[in-house]
Amino acid sequence: MTDTIISLDSVNPIEFFGVNNGKLDLLKKKFPLLKILSRGTQLKLSGAPEQIETAKEKIDLIIQYLERNGHLSENYFEQILGGDDAETVDNFVDRNPNDILVFGPNGKTVRARTQNQKRMVQAVDRNDIVFAIGPAGTGKTYTAVALAVRALKNKIVKKIILTRPAVEAGESLGFLPGDLKEKIDPYLRPLYDALDDMIPADKLGYYMSTRTIEIAPLAYMRGRTLDNAFIILDEAQNTNDLQLKMFLTRIGANAKAIITGDPTQVDLPRNMRSGLDKATRILKNIDGIAHIELTEEDVVRHRLVKSIIRAYDKEKEKEDAELEEQQGYRRR
Repeated sequence: MTDTIISLDSVNPIEFFGVNNGKLDLLKKKFPLLKILSRGTQLKLSGAPEQIETAKEKIDLIIQYLERNGHLSENYFEQILGGDDAETVDNFVDRNPNDILVFGPNGKTVRARTQNQKRMVQAVDRNDIVFAIGPAGTGKTYTAVALAVRALKNKIVKKIILTRPAVEAGESLGFLPGDLKEKIDPYLRPLYDALDDMIPADKLGYYMSTRTIEIAPLAYMRGRTLDNAFIILDEAQNTNDLQLKMFLTRIGANAKAIITGDPTQVDLPRNMRSGLDKATRILKNIDGIAHIELTEEDVVRHRLVKSIIRAYDKEKEKEDAELEEQQGYRRR
């Protein structure tokens, strides 16, 4: 049995321990063989030396993150505790300030946090069109918006255009209450949320009023030529062939585009095929177009999202196998 005391003098103990010691409870749950006690700005670990060493490595990473950022959510706290050491250092500790994409309000830093998100950043730097495909919670839209805001702040582009298909209403919005903005805002809310994290409210209001940043349903892109712009098509799995082709052919001079989508969450009518699969297939080998695939390992939402994605993937594999077996039986 060994005892080790870790000082938390360099960080806010409340940020480390969490509200009602919520984060401390997560730490204890991660290391059930250790006795972990908090005493003011100190943390006492008692137990086997190898267990203490592993826990200390994780705690050091958490302290480094808090020293640099001041705040650490329970979600990120759990991810640091659960991640591989080398990967966790790379993803959560800002060793290189050049990794930061955007400085948001109140000093918040926005950066790519997983390897595939970083590949997405590199792909955008090297290509004019990037497809970012992956399940919910992998940061596709958030990273895309951060890249667009970075390009605007660095004067690489003159405007940002964010668009989604309003597929739930069939892009026929007349029956919804309110004016046009009130009709389409529910479909575009995730894009507003991302922008709120990256641009102060007054400046965002100015950008919106001057159409420097424009958010609109996909149907409103028809007939336009988008020059000197950073364009994001979100939820592209809910476009058909003609809609996606229409969007891709809007791209003008000095423009970049990111197309994000999750092929497992298609909300189109049953008789309509998603255009995303075809587009990624036929545009695979064109120079200047990159394809990034994100996986459940890139999930940066609540820890349960990974488990949910795995459960659905497993169920789909089971259903596919049963369908194949039924088709084989019918052929016999």
